[in-house]
This record gives sequence, C-alpha cells and structure tokens, in this order.
Amino acid sequence: MTFPSPYSTCVLHPYILGLAFLVDLAIGDPRWLPHPVRLIGSAISATERMLRAFFKTPSREKLAGGLLVLFITIPAFLITALICGLPGMFSNPVAALFGTVALIYLTSTTIAVHELIGSARLVIRAVRGKSIEEARHKLSMLVGRDTNNLSYEDILRATTETLAENLSDGIIAPVFYLATGGLPLAMTYKAINTLDSMVGYKNDTYRYFGWAAARLDDIANYIPARITGLLIAVSVFFLALFTGSGNPIAATRSSLAVMARDGRKHTSPNSGIPEAAMAGALGIRMGGPSTYGGIPVNKPFIGDSKTGGSADNYLIASKDAISIVKITSLLGISIALLILSLRGPA
Repeated sequence: MTFPSPYSTCVLHPYILGLAFLVDLAIGDPRWLPHPVRLIGSAISATERMLRAFFKTPSREKLAGGLLVLFITIPAFLITALICGLPGMFSNPVAALFGTVALIYLTSTTIAVHELIGSARLVIRAVRGKSIEEARHKLSMLVGRDTNNLSYEDILRATTETLAENLSDGIIAPVFYLATGGLPLAMTYKAINTLDSMVGYKNDTYRYFGWAAARLDDIANYIPARITGLLIAVSVFFLALFTGSGNPIAATRSSLAVMARDGRKHTSPNSGIPEAAMAGALGIRMGGPSTYGGIPVNKPFIGDSKTGGSADNYLIASKDAISIVKITSLLGISIALLILSLRGPA
C-alpha cells in the first residue's frame, strides 16, 4: 500500500475518502472516541472567555469576534496539515499504517451521514409511537427552535427542514472541501461551522461578537448549499424512479422550481436553498412561524403543500427525506471520488 505523502497534505487520496465515508456510515461519532469538533468547541469557549475579558464595547466586541475566528481557524488548518503529513514520514510500515488509520478516522469525523440520519430516525420513531414528549425532546437535540409546544406535524416538518439544512452543512460541504482542499480545508470548514453554531447568533449576547463567524459561515456554505440543492433534485429523480412513488421528471422539476422560487426567502443566504429543493421534491411546505428562546419569529413559508399538512403525510415525507439524504450523500461522495481520481497523486 502506498501511504499519503507528507508533501500532499492538501490533496486527499481517493481511498482515504472512500474508507472514511464507510467508517462514518458504520460508527458515526461514538462518544468514547476523541472528536475534533468537541476539541474545537472547547477551544472556542475558552478563547471567547479570554477575549471578552479584554474587549467589552460593541466595536471592540466586533474586533474580538474577528480575532476569535482567526485564533480558531488558523490552528485548525495548520495542525490538521501537520497530522496529514505524518503517515508518509514513517519508514516503518506499522507506524505508517497506524498514521493512515488515524487519518481515515479524522476524515470520517468531518462527515455526518450516520449521525444525521440516526438522529432524525429517533424523532420519527417517537412520532410513530405517539410519544409527543419524547419526539419533542429528540427534536430539541437537532434544532435551535423551541420544541415544547410543537404538534406532530410541526415536529415532522422541523425534522425534514433540519435534514435538508444539515445535508448541506454536515455532509456535502465537508465532502466539497475534502475534494478541493483535502482534510486541512475540510477541518477548517468544520471549525467555521462550529464557530457559527456557538457564537453566530443575532441576539444581544452575540450580535457584535459573532458577526465574523456568521459572515464567514455564509461565505463557506455558499457553493456547497447550491450543489446540495441540485443534488437533491437529482436524488428525488432516482427515488421516484426506483420506488415508483411518483413521476421522476415531475419530482425533479418541482424540486428545481421551488428551489429557484423560494430558495432566497430564508433569512440565511444558504439554508433556504436545500430546504426549498427538499420541499419541492417532497411536495410539502416548510418554514412558517417558530419560536426561539421564547421569542416568536415569523419565517416565510417555503414550498407548496401538495399532499396536505396532516401528520401522516409529513411522516411519509420525512421518511422520503431520509432516503434523499442517503442518495444525495452517495452522489456527493461519488463525484468527489471521481474528482480526486482524475486529479491523480500530488
């Protein structure tokens, strides 16, 4: 076996990506294994406390937010680049193999197919079991909105929304950066995404401090979100074709049409793209009023309710959304592997 060269840290070998994808499908992110995102999260919290002690006015909080982004993303890239070069530095095959296994695992931690599908299934299972409190609790671990008063329909709609959004953030975007810049760039993206999830809010606490993280996340997700929307439209074609659940061409056309019409209605410049593509693919309506921290937010509706808004229809749609996530993930990883194979070794 040829191990990655220490001088090709920004070019991921196809077999590393392929095996990493299989590792994620098999084990996901077990709590007993160290995970880079947890380390990044701890670093963000510690750095935030340090910076807030010195920067307290709104203008200085903006500066502190910019420094936070630099203090987190630059080390994430440099440390990962160093780790990527280690396997090729060992002449001992056992040590080189150990380093390559570690590299495969680290690459798998940037992809979240197993965790996303597993978490959504837990919510759907609770809904099917008519356990609304359990369903609300499971959903609260996936979304930022308040879930205490959601109906079954609301729970399933929110589940489908988060499947679409996290399909982009947690799967297609990391794979995009793995294919274009290797593990260092993908890990930097994960750092940006974690920064946004922790400090990128528009509330009083993070309005100024989190601006840099939020803007950088918007930039980092711009291309992947649009790739995700297109892949969803392709995926629903295969879903309808192989399951006989509808007209494949009509489903694809609906996905593209709703994405073009409603993709920019979302407050995020990116989240609305995959959500609209998913809504069009499934013939359901997403969005609408929600509550965050007790504060009502009137989000626009996305998509058209072609099958009605009952819990049973949303249950079918949520299960189809999981199938679309699977197909889209396979399409994304296949395209990335093809790109890496055509590019050849560094």
